[in-house]
Amino acid sequence: MLSQRAEQLRHSHVYGQDSRAAERKTRLVMWITLIMMVVEIVAGWRFNSMALLADGWHMSSHAVAIGLSAYAYATARKHAADPRFAFGSWKIEILGGFASALFLLGVALMMAIGSVERLLQPQTINFDEAIAIAILGLVVNLVCAGILGHDHSHDHGHSHHDHGHGHDHHQHGHEHHDLNLKSAYIHVVADAATSVLAIAALFGGKLYQWNWLDPIMGVVGAILVGIWAKGLLLDTGRILLDREMDAPVTDEIRQVLQADWPHQPLAISDLHVWRVGKEHYACIVSVVTHDSQLTPDHVKQALSIHEELVHITVEIHHVPSAEAHDGHHGS
Repeated sequence: MLSQRAEQLRHSHVYGQDSRAAERKTRLVMWITLIMMVVEIVAGWRFNSMALLADGWHMSSHAVAIGLSAYAYATARKHAADPRFAFGSWKIEILGGFASALFLLGVALMMAIGSVERLLQPQTINFDEAIAIAILGLVVNLVCAGILGHDHSHDHGHSHHDHGHGHDHHQHGHEHHDLNLKSAYIHVVADAATSVLAIAALFGGKLYQWNWLDPIMGVVGAILVGIWAKGLLLDTGRILLDREMDAPVTDEIRQVLQADWPHQPLAISDLHVWRVGKEHYACIVSVVTHDSQLTPDHVKQALSIHEELVHITVEIHHVPSAEAHDGHHGS
């Protein structure tokens, strides 16, 4: 009987994430980026343009990073039901986004070093060919951004609820990002932004002989890409390190548990919240009460109004009335 009941309570750790659409988009963009990379490298060699050669090799780093994002989706999907992952394989996607952000930092560093070198040692630029390929690169990047730009964020809203313990749950929104898709998107947007800067610099050099504008724009682009990379590193690093105790759902859990219960108040002695999916969280909560009738199922039912909580573990400490009362005021 016990084994049958345990089997009934066993549940999947695949928390609703289906990234196959994002995987297909990312893979398509990877191939487009690879083709454009080859075009730029061949054109740079054919027209003797170091600018095009440099941009082509620079685009190769984006192709590798976007390919890494696609690989992360495939790997997470392949191991979705692998029991060795305690809370599913979703964090493989986040790890892919983190690695992609590191690639972005490398791109920014290469851009900065190359720009400073050209500022100190100016080179002859074949403006017409370079402008034509830069415009083509911009068009390709805008197409790729259009492919990736949809669905890389999601707004998750709840309506008004009353869970029966005197606590009203008002409508609110949680914005969730697919950080792996966002990393690929940032790579494409970074390439588009550097293409715009390059086009402006090349026109300035061709029309006004402002050859210094090209490396200056390169430095500006490097700073911009570095800022984006830093933001992505912070977002993915927070999830990888389970630093989610400042997430809005944590305050909502506290509000539910600290509301007026039918019989006796609760005090939270321990609370852990972490993300197990793009829109899903797990929590472990320990409460103190002198209500001997309170069970973990009562607490789980109260927390069930938050659909993003997909894995809840509750520990209850029943203590004498005076001790519970003191603990409630001290929490």
